[in-house]
Amino acid sequence: MTVLIAEYTAVLDPALAPEGKAMVAALKKSFEACGHTAVMPTGSDFDSEIARLVPDCEYGLVIAPDEVLAKYTHTLELATHNIGSDSTAVAVCASKRLSGKLLAKVGIDVPAEVPVDHPGKRVIKPIKGAGSVGVRIAKDGELPGDDEMSVEYLEGEHFSVSIIGSRVVGEACGFYSGLPPIFLTINRQLCEVREDGTFAYHGGETPVHPPREAEMIEVAKKAIETLGCQGYVGLDMIVGEKIWVVDVNPRPTMSILGIVHVIEEEIADLLLKATIGLPPECVHYNGKTAKFDVVGGVVVQ
Repeated sequence: MTVLIAEYTAVLDPALAPEGKAMVAALKKSFEACGHTAVMPTGSDFDSEIARLVPDCEYGLVIAPDEVLAKYTHTLELATHNIGSDSTAVAVCASKRLSGKLLAKVGIDVPAEVPVDHPGKRVIKPIKGAGSVGVRIAKDGELPGDDEMSVEYLEGEHFSVSIIGSRVVGEACGFYSGLPPIFLTINRQLCEVREDGTFAYHGGETPVHPPREAEMIEVAKKAIETLGCQGYVGLDMIVGEKIWVVDVNPRPTMSILGIVHVIEEEIADLLLKATIGLPPECVHYNGKTAKFDVVGGVVVQ
């Protein structure tokens, strides 16, 4: 079986290419370990490359920045079975404003949007954006740009939850089984606020088991079911007075670099089983811990 892994930054974004190439390498290795062939786009016209390659693939997955992920996912799902979230769910998640409103309606805590005269610290961030790019502490009186939003600054520890949603909707909705998502890991995020107020992400550690682990897992499951996500999803959380969901990424994230070293199952096998509605009940840890950085480096202990 042939699987298309279409990772945008590895082809078109030199600044983030090391991150993208590392994720592709981890996924490719896992699919090949399961006996499948993985192919990747090589040309500069990413959309045309997907359209060219995907008809010969039984399955496909797109990894790209929020603002373009839905477009390329739609191209893929027109021609083959998409093992990630469908393009509609991706478009909803891409807007931190829209997805935040939807999550808040079902009782999930999210960073509140606040005006410029908010008495506490504020964070300005892109409404659509990946990672910490463009995220900063607001200066006194600073207004968000046209494509930005201003939210309350939250005190707490930074984590992400990695989870795989079972088949929900999409071009293969006949596989829907109603089975719950597969929880993978909770990952500690290594984040920094620089002297100029900008945020930086330096990688993370997985698995970790914070005191509110069970609550975090339930929040993650409720969030992806609310937004209709399927396949690999990474949810960024800040845990302090509350458990806040800061961002929902309906695609593989950097945490996958560590996860493949700490679970006994092959990540490719989990993705393929979940996409036909037959996810296992759980994964099994091998007792190791992995630390990963933003350029693909991994240290396993």
